[in-house]
Amino acid sequence: MKKSISLLSTAAIAIIIIYGLISCQKEKEPILYPVGAFPDTLVNLEGLNSRYDDYNMDLYELYGSYYVMFSTNRLSEGGQFDLIQGQIAFSFDRTMGYFELGSGLTTDPFLTKLVTTVNTERDDFGPFRLFSSLDGYEYMLIATDAGETNLDLKYFMNFPVFNDQLPNIDGPMPVTLLNTAADDAFITFNMDQDSLYFCSDRDGQFDIFFNSKPSESMPLEDWLSSEFQESEKVTILNSEANDKCPMLLGDLLVFTSDRPGGEGGYDLYYSLFRNGSWTPPVNFGPEINSTADEYRPFIGSHPDFSNMLLIFSSNRSGGKGNFDLYCRGIDINQEQ
Repeated sequence: MKKSISLLSTAAIAIIIIYGLISCQKEKEPILYPVGAFPDTLVNLEGLNSRYDDYNMDLYELYGSYYVMFSTNRLSEGGQFDLIQGQIAFSFDRTMGYFELGSGLTTDPFLTKLVTTVNTERDDFGPFRLFSSLDGYEYMLIATDAGETNLDLKYFMNFPVFNDQLPNIDGPMPVTLLNTAADDAFITFNMDQDSLYFCSDRDGQFDIFFNSKPSESMPLEDWLSSEFQESEKVTILNSEANDKCPMLLGDLLVFTSDRPGGEGGYDLYYSLFRNGSWTPPVNFGPEINSTADEYRPFIGSHPDFSNMLLIFSSNRSGGKGNFDLYCRGIDINQEQ
C-alpha cells in the first residue's frame, strides 16, 4: 500500500478530522483504498515527547477525536512523574493511500480539570480511562506512589461532559479490591467490564493477575471499592522474570516483560484468548522491540482502518529524551 507519513504541528491537528478520510476536492476521484491502514513503520510522537521521560499513555475517544493522557517528569525537570494531556489525530487518503498523523499537547478544559484533580505530590503512573454503561460514569484509574516505595491503585469517577458544563470529579478512592503493601499497578478491563487484569510484585517479581466480578450487574464502583479479594496469577502469561503493564483489546492482550529470549531489556509481547484460556505469549519481534526497553503498550483500533495501532514508550536511541512515545500499525495473526 502506498503511504507517506508527515508529523504535523499542534496547530495543524485541528485541521485533521479523525473520521475524514478524503477531502472535498477528491470526492469524484476513484477510491482505490476503501479501508485505511496505520503505517507499518515506527513513528515517534514528536508533538508529545520531550527531553525527559514520557510514557504510560492512555488513549480515550472523546468529542469525536482521540485524546491522550500520559506520565511525564518534564514538569519537575526529571524528578516527579505527573499526568499531562495531549491529542493524536490522523487521516487516510482513500484515493492516493496517504496516511498523515499529528500529535501535540492540548488544553481541553475538562482534561485540565481531570489532570489537576488526579495529580498528587508523588509519582503518578499508568492512567486508564473507561466508561461504564451500568452506572453512566467515566472512570479514571491510576497507580500512585503511596509512600514507602509502594504503588497503590486509585480511581476517580465523573459523569460525561455535557455541552460546556464540566462535571464534578469524585476521588481519589482506593481500589481496596486489589491493593496490597506491594506495588499494584496498570489495571485494564475486558469489553464487558466483568474481568480485570493488573500487575503486582507482591510475590517478589512483577506478575500479571486476574480478577472476575462476582455479579455482572454489580456497578464498577462497588466492585473496585469492595473488600480485598485474592487475585489469580495468569500462569501462562508469567515467567520467572518481570511481566507487567497488561492491556486488553477484545481477545488480544499485550504486555511488557524482561524475560530471557527477547531483543534486550523489556520487550513487548502479545497473547490471544482462545478456547477459554490465553495462548503462549509471542514476542513482537525486532520491528517493534529493540535492545533497549519497550514499555506500557496500548492498542487502539478504528472502524475505517484494517489494522490496529500500537502505542508504547521506549528509551531506545534516536528519540527526543530518555523514554519517548512511539506508535506503529500492527496485524495480529488471529489463527493462533
